[in-house]
Amino acid sequence: MLLTACSAGGSSDGATADKRSGARPAQGTTGGGQPEPDAAAPEKGRQSEESRETAEPDLAAPDYLSTFALDVDTASYGYARSTLGDGRLPDPVNVRPEEFVNSFKQGYERPKGNGFSVTVDGARIGSGSGTGSKGGTASGPSDWSLLRVGLATKAAPPSSERPPASLTFVVDISGSMAGPGRLGLVQKSLNILTDELRDDDSVSLVTFSDEAETRLPMTRLQGNRNKIRDAVEAMEPAQSTNVEAGIMRGYEESVKGHRKGVNNRVVLLSDALANTGDTNADGILEKIDSARREYGITLFGVGVGSDYGDAFMERLTNRGDGHTTYVGDEEQARKVFVDQLPAHIELRARDAKAQVAFDRGNVKQFRLIGYENRKVADEDFRDDSVDGGEVGPGHTVTALYAVRLREGASGEVAKATVRWLDPKTRKAYEESGSARTGTIDGRLWGGESQRLQVAVVAAYFADTLRGGDLPGTPTLRELASRAGKLANETEDSSVRKLATAIGQAEALRNGTEPEDGGDEGEGEIG
Repeated sequence: MLLTACSAGGSSDGATADKRSGARPAQGTTGGGQPEPDAAAPEKGRQSEESRETAEPDLAAPDYLSTFALDVDTASYGYARSTLGDGRLPDPVNVRPEEFVNSFKQGYERPKGNGFSVTVDGARIGSGSGTGSKGGTASGPSDWSLLRVGLATKAAPPSSERPPASLTFVVDISGSMAGPGRLGLVQKSLNILTDELRDDDSVSLVTFSDEAETRLPMTRLQGNRNKIRDAVEAMEPAQSTNVEAGIMRGYEESVKGHRKGVNNRVVLLSDALANTGDTNADGILEKIDSARREYGITLFGVGVGSDYGDAFMERLTNRGDGHTTYVGDEEQARKVFVDQLPAHIELRARDAKAQVAFDRGNVKQFRLIGYENRKVADEDFRDDSVDGGEVGPGHTVTALYAVRLREGASGEVAKATVRWLDPKTRKAYEESGSARTGTIDGRLWGGESQRLQVAVVAAYFADTLRGGDLPGTPTLRELASRAGKLANETEDSSVRKLATAIGQAEALRNGTEPEDGGDEGEGEIG
């Protein structure tokens, strides 16, 4: 049994918040008291737990639980790549390591049913050349291992077998969308989608600038594809960016065109630079909360543009029971709207959360890499009124932990449990997996799991971009080299693009020209 007890000193202030709103309490740890700092403690705000020595370890102690809502967003990585390609380093506040990691295939075993598989493994960091972006840690990287918690849903069925979709597209036509890679790319994306959708699917089109306008009411694809294309091509840039008006009109149209037994979703395509109306994501979603709850309509955000309101879009989609991605060119648009379409319009799990219980007797310290704005109070793990993440078919979710074991540790290190609601019945399910000391004792670099190494490179890259100091962090040059080698070994073009992005970041930091790493392919749902 997974133990979820919390002390009276836990984050009780979050329990009275609007649980379905997605507003989560800020936590210094994972729900318990603040851990004692040591020489290797991370910077303030990162999740880190240090045990107190006791004669009889208490496995239920809240400091040894880590709870978070699942996240399948990838926009942070896509936007970072686009920014680096434009010759700029991304703003650290827009770098979310979990979205970098979740942009790559991991090769987890898929479940046979509609739930999740749980894979828990890892490797020892070792005493390599990595010293951390701020000069290293007192304990040294050889004292640390990386633990990978991998969750996967069943692959999507053939397009002919999925339920019909009812999609309302809410398109930003404000003046800022006039630049390259914005409204023109949105139009290409929607035309690609018009070709891809089935005859029994339906779409509606809403545009917004200073006000919102319905360009096309909910319309079946069959016999109407040219009509849809005409509405898409007629869009032109206008004035201000009133996201509030667009989303409210979009949900109104989605409710009008709501069909039982189909996937009802609002798709927001925007640079998310709101400047008119309510520009607060929470305030906007509160206005359509009843429609979201009653009709189960979810929000999918597609970000575009070199100047992009990443944090605003992410907050909107988190609160809107959805997820977000970033599209920088037509190739990426085809990936999102063709190859990955089922994962973006279907649901396999609602309000999915993960909780990892670390063994106090074996684990001295741990740190979750990323997921800062997806934390959930430990005591809310099995409270199904608390908002979690929405996950579609073919998605994988990876959480990486830096783990410092006790001397002589032996036995179980951690047990990971995922809990979710069936999208149709709202019945709750759980699945668990665990790892022992032997599971994470192998070497990381050059080890057997190439996909684990890819995830670690992505995580280290993200943490370096935002000024973190994970144990054993290699230099950007070494990360680029490792990514290039992994790209060759896996023959994965998305890993080649990762190597290119790391090389660009190193060049920008050092004022040099990046080495040519190639630029084909794109990260994908794995």
